[in-house]
Amino acid sequence: MSSPIEIRRTGAVATLTLARPQVHNAFDDALIARLTGALLELDRDTRVRALVLRGAGSTFSAGADLHWMRAMADAGREDNEADAVRLAALMRALDRLSKPVLACVNGSAYGGGVGLIACCDIAIGVTGAKFALSEVKLGLAPAVISPYVVAAIGLRQARRLFLSGEVIDAAEAQHIGLLHTVVPPGQLEDACARQLHLLAKGGPQAQATCKRLLRQMRDAPTSADAQDADHAALIARLRVSAEGQEGMRAFLDKRAPHWANGDER
Repeated sequence: MSSPIEIRRTGAVATLTLARPQVHNAFDDALIARLTGALLELDRDTRVRALVLRGAGSTFSAGADLHWMRAMADAGREDNEADAVRLAALMRALDRLSKPVLACVNGSAYGGGVGLIACCDIAIGVTGAKFALSEVKLGLAPAVISPYVVAAIGLRQARRLFLSGEVIDAAEAQHIGLLHTVVPPGQLEDACARQLHLLAKGGPQAQATCKRLLRQMRDAPTSADAQDADHAALIARLRVSAEGQEGMRAFLDKRAPHWANGDER
């Protein structure tokens, strides 16, 4: 049986492709398990500086696979809960990846597919793509993906889309914050390459720290005084770290830091 995902490495960039185009890259238990495992493996791989997530064919992801949904409809509460926990682990692994994650959204996304996009740091989509959180039409709610979608588009927009299940276009997805950029299909590869070029200029440890910092601000807001003290301690640690010293000295010496030259010292 073919793998539900494909992994390709080009230099310091790893590309994960949802590889079930025959069912519009819909989720099932095999895809969830394989994708979660791949994310954890790539997070540990120090050779990987950035990750690209995309779908095969003309769709990014249609959400839940029909056969999988049918199995869950026939299953009991305990099995459904275990299944949801596995999906939650996938979303958490993507959200907490220590490297920058770029979603190259090659087509439409629904349900859990929207959740994947919301978990990525940067999302570039194509004109013509459609998006929906249509769970309510099935008598369900986008519970597992809700923290990430709300963080991406805000509570106000989530109220509208969660309750209506309506389909929005790429321009609206950009307007509400799900996508950062929208380009014609023929320009997607170049747009993603430009974004990866910009990401390669950042220090890998600094980028990982930025991601932790943003998660902390989102997940556990603190008092202003405590936040100021934490942030001051953080920047002090970064300034005296090996990467911070290299970055500042490179700037002062008017040269590129070693990581921007592909030197992984």
